[in-house]
Amino acid sequence: METDKPLVGITMGDPSGIGPEVIVSAYTDFIGAASIVVIGDADVMDRAVDVCEADLAVRTIDEPASIRGDAGAIDVIDLDNVDDFEYGVVKEEYGEASLEFVKRAIRLALDGGIDAIATAPINKQSTKLAGSTYAGHTGMLADYTDTQNYSMMLIEESLRVTHVSTHVPLREACDLVTAESVYETIELTAAALEDLGIDEPTIAVAGLNPHASDGGLLGDEDAAEIEPAIVRARDDGIDVFGPESPDTVYVSAAGGAADCVVSMYHDQGHIPIKMLGFSDGASVSGVNMTIGLPIIRTSVDHGTAFDIAGEGIASPTSMIDAVELAAQVASNGA
Repeated sequence: METDKPLVGITMGDPSGIGPEVIVSAYTDFIGAASIVVIGDADVMDRAVDVCEADLAVRTIDEPASIRGDAGAIDVIDLDNVDDFEYGVVKEEYGEASLEFVKRAIRLALDGGIDAIATAPINKQSTKLAGSTYAGHTGMLADYTDTQNYSMMLIEESLRVTHVSTHVPLREACDLVTAESVYETIELTAAALEDLGIDEPTIAVAGLNPHASDGGLLGDEDAAEIEPAIVRARDDGIDVFGPESPDTVYVSAAGGAADCVVSMYHDQGHIPIKMLGFSDGASVSGVNMTIGLPIIRTSVDHGTAFDIAGEGIASPTSMIDAVELAAQVASNGA
């Protein structure tokens, strides 16, 4: 194994989705940036190699220290937990298996066995059948690492966004916009941008209401909750401005006005990122990074795509981006 490149553990994701095949399709692209080990099921990975008609072997290993890191084989820590395999179905067994992949990766990262985690997509319906109460990876990662303050950062081209809240109903998301939660997200964002190698980052904060409440004509949340958080962050030395009108701030940030936009809720931040990353209808790009954790975790910015799973046509671009970002942050010493 080469020691000069970060070791990124890739969780295989839901066995029935496109995760295994995008790992296979991306493999030769990201081995230049990182040493790779897949945490998953070797038989499913073998099937993905066949689906993608890839000139690769699947090699099972017991621990990350055993990887060889050559271009002709994918090293897999084989949990051997998938039976009766088929594509594109919601199944308790697959939900349980995908959760086990993530748990093993978290343990490896906390113990120093791997430098970072990149996750392929899980299926929330399958994990729910398996008894999980998490809406996705993020809450699980936070609980298993005893992390209280964390957020999601999405990255596509020159645009980065973080979120005060993510997978909650919109009515609840509005209530979660408090001076404390906005301040914590700004603080996490500043630290994450520095981990990405951006010195003295500039952060824009989106308003909650249209036109950031338009001077109180459209609500008082921006003045009552968001503005005090920005003032507090500025007092702490963070270069932050806002609240800005949500319908223009993402355009200005993508043009260079800010290194990241703090978004108030899931769709506010996700829509501009996916407009950029999914725009050509073929490739799917963009990366999701969980910030605030004691470990490095990135993820593809797409789902399990059951409708095309097993066809070998899924775009690997987001997986390549996720692994390269994980390696970059690890190399920066985060």
